[in-house]
Amino acid sequence: MSGPFGATSTTDEVLEGVDLSGKRILVTGVSAGLGVETARVLAAHGAKVVGAARDLAKARRATEEVVAQAAHGGGLELVELDLASLASVRACADALVADGRKFDLVIANAGVMACPKGETSDGFETQFGTNHLGHFVLVNRIASLMKPGSRLVNLSSSGHRFADVDLEDPNFAHTPYAEFVAYGRSKTANILFAVEFDRRHREAGVRATAVHPGGIQTELGRYMTAEVRETLIASINANQPQGAPAFSYKSIPQGAATSVWAGVVAPADAVAAHFCEDCHVAEIVDDPGLRAGVRAYALDPEHAKALWAKSEEMVGERF
Repeated sequence: MSGPFGATSTTDEVLEGVDLSGKRILVTGVSAGLGVETARVLAAHGAKVVGAARDLAKARRATEEVVAQAAHGGGLELVELDLASLASVRACADALVADGRKFDLVIANAGVMACPKGETSDGFETQFGTNHLGHFVLVNRIASLMKPGSRLVNLSSSGHRFADVDLEDPNFAHTPYAEFVAYGRSKTANILFAVEFDRRHREAGVRATAVHPGGIQTELGRYMTAEVRETLIASINANQPQGAPAFSYKSIPQGAATSVWAGVVAPADAVAAHFCEDCHVAEIVDDPGLRAGVRAYALDPEHAKALWAKSEEMVGERF
């Protein structure tokens, strides 16, 4: 069953009656927030979850409840992954490939948001390098492990509306840096990556989609001051259609619901190469402002191909 679900649906509601026994699922970012909740509900329904995290000690503490609630043969295995280091990404991917066990679902959940200007260990702008390029290399290196019928779910954001990708200056070498512009670029890249990955792999039965979890108070917003939060929420409310309810935060189980809905519950053909929010496929909306829907540039197939080529050039690897 694929619905009816919506903005207030939780992970438990979305997966009610779903048996994931025998499924193997990779989730990045399992040391806090959405990643932990995603791993919890999947393991509770019988999936064998491989949880990736930069800080394994932190992840072990954060996932105690995941292990405690695992049922029907489900469980959790942790692997080390620092998306801001391609050496770490490649080591993680190589270890998974050497292990050889297949995946039914990959959820690219980890990320950073609106951080001060910085660089990854490879010299990429932090948000683009971590949110997009790290996952780009990881997923492509383990693509051979994705079974026919498997899916990739990239966690993007309605924040993709802040900015399209800039293929001429991805590292802000010539462009004034702005935290939310950089975040928007990386979240647009997450969608475009799903579009092109789906095109390349759908004949083999592997599909890809991107999702917006909603506004949730997690560690992701650690760099945002109270003033920045208030300004952002005011902007969201100012751009809502007349009569629409004011912005409100989702709970973490509500925020992770769209990830598991798109990865497990929704028909693959319905969500593939699309952007999903509130447990449904989003409509293309090109009005300015931050509101529901997806910008057309984030789903453009030719734009997705161009980003793929630029990403290969940046990481020095062809896929």
